[in-house]
Amino acid sequence: MTGHPHGTPITGTTRLYAVLGDPIAQVQAPTLMNPLFARLGIDAVLVPVHARPRNLEHIVRGLQRVDNLDGMFVTVPHKVAVRRLADRCGTTVDVVGSANVLRREADGGWLAENFDGSGFVAGLVGAGHEPLGKQVALVGAGGAGSAIAAALLTAGVARLSVYDSDTSKLGALVARLDAHWPGRTVALTGPRLSDVDIAVNATPLGLRADDPLPFSPDSLPPGSVVADIIMRPRETRLLRAAAARGHRVHHGIHMLEGQLGSYQAFFGLK
Repeated sequence: MTGHPHGTPITGTTRLYAVLGDPIAQVQAPTLMNPLFARLGIDAVLVPVHARPRNLEHIVRGLQRVDNLDGMFVTVPHKVAVRRLADRCGTTVDVVGSANVLRREADGGWLAENFDGSGFVAGLVGAGHEPLGKQVALVGAGGAGSAIAAALLTAGVARLSVYDSDTSKLGALVARLDAHWPGRTVALTGPRLSDVDIAVNATPLGLRADDPLPFSPDSLPPGSVVADIIMRPRETRLLRAAAARGHRVHHGIHMLEGQLGSYQAFFGLK
């Protein structure tokens, strides 16, 4: 009998959860969820699964047929693609077009939901960076970026400026946001950010040491908040550059920590 790193024994009754990504070494969900299982006395474990895009559907379909697997967490780059592999989608998924978690339902079907945005905003507020009434710029219109954009608008930002190098993806996101929050979102033609209170990187740039900056913090007003959703490394190149210029920085782990309560409720963990 082998235990997982937090000391709970893994037996034939242990329930399984998986987190899917490519790459996978940077994921932090197991380091937060497994201690939660242990604190609550729940016989379950979350494990990382390296799923390359070409194999995603095969992996998800296989996991959906594992009878003691209760849920999947989804990270880069699968949040948009995994939506079509669910039987049902929550309202947030329909709005933002991406999912970051799937749950097995009582009838055997799978429900997709997305807590990235609400978790990001909860993390911001918890760190003292209230978005209400602020000018915010967001770089990255993918799965996480879309969810964060919707949550920021829900939280009452005055204006949201969004950039993505994929202009079709950017246009589609702005159209979806305008349908729910008319006139509050602006599409940027480049990653040149100025006159904002909060600047957010929602791209994968920063996962690797040689990645270029997603945007330069040089033109941001003094005292701006620069937020990154990348969790490992904790101090991304962007955050180091921003701190060197005197900006306040907000680390990626706050987004995941802000989702813990939502995950607990979503999976019925008591």
